[in-house]
Amino acid sequence: MMELDELTKWVLSVDRRILVMKEIHENELIKTAKIAEKTGRSLQNISHALKELEGHGLIECLTPEKHTWKRYILTEKGIQIFEKIKKKHLFN
Repeated sequence: MMELDELTKWVLSVDRRILVMKEIHENELIKTAKIAEKTGRSLQNISHALKELEGHGLIECLTPEKHTWKRYILTEKGIQIFEKIKKKHLFN
């Protein structure tokens, strides 16, 4: 399992991961389509990022039984990493 510093570097290595984490952090009840719209990315691109982040334990799906309108939150580890990135002034 990756350490926090390694995970932070992993998140930073692909901008879609950062964008998705930011949108989930700022909008707890946000749909995948809305993330795609707000970030200018395709649904497939955002879905891929969600799977990656969930696989590394940075986000959690609160409604895994649903096929649409899935709801995601940052996990404690995800919050720690997002705050670490935010402190480096990458977000306002």
